[in-house]
Amino acid sequence: MLNRIDKIISENLCISRKDAKQLISNSRVRVDGQICKKNDVKVDESSIIEVDNKKVNCMKNIYIMLNKPKGIVSAREDSRDITVVDILPDEYKRKNIFPAGRLDKDTVGFVLMTDDGDFAHKILSPKNHIEKTYVAEIEKNLSDEDIEKFKNGITLGDGTVCLSAKVRMTDEKYAEIKIVEGRYHQVKRMFASLGNKVVSLKRTSMGKLKLDENLAEGECRLLSKEELDLIVEK
Repeated sequence: MLNRIDKIISENLCISRKDAKQLISNSRVRVDGQICKKNDVKVDESSIIEVDNKKVNCMKNIYIMLNKPKGIVSAREDSRDITVVDILPDEYKRKNIFPAGRLDKDTVGFVLMTDDGDFAHKILSPKNHIEKTYVAEIEKNLSDEDIEKFKNGITLGDGTVCLSAKVRMTDEKYAEIKIVEGRYHQVKRMFASLGNKVVSLKRTSMGKLKLDENLAEGECRLLSKEELDLIVEK
């Protein structure tokens, strides 16, 4: 799909179209190695765009795997705290980018960053039953009865009944839990309803796509089409 160069630069650098045109008129933009002089030059996803010698992503939509660190807020912007958008590399930032599924401030792990609202809705809607997997460090081991309660649907402290969840102990302190919802503090509240406490929490996968073990906390990378398919694969 072809798009105007000034539109691509505006969206990717989070600047106005006027400012994007100014960059072009000042010969600071290159397309496929050549200085771009016209605002209406058409580019596609195969084009190599550079502004001040820094590459600009020109894909229609962007999909990023972020390994969120503790203390970072899963929001587009926040007046007090650093957000997941703030810690993205400049070349990945777009005007409409957001976290598709939030993690608590003190929870770490896989956050999908995108500007594709339709895809985000698809993976977050409980009716599509796309599992999100977490590893929780908990204070007490789960009993067989506890595991059965997760399977049947935990009732939270406010009376909300959760959908069926899968849980298993991976060792004496850690449990793996798979849920298809994303309620506020849901995993912590599910364990709390059983008189248990989550000490630490990490999201390790979305659908069948696991968090890249080579990504340190705070690091991110683009996702391929094949990896996106793994998220929605049944």
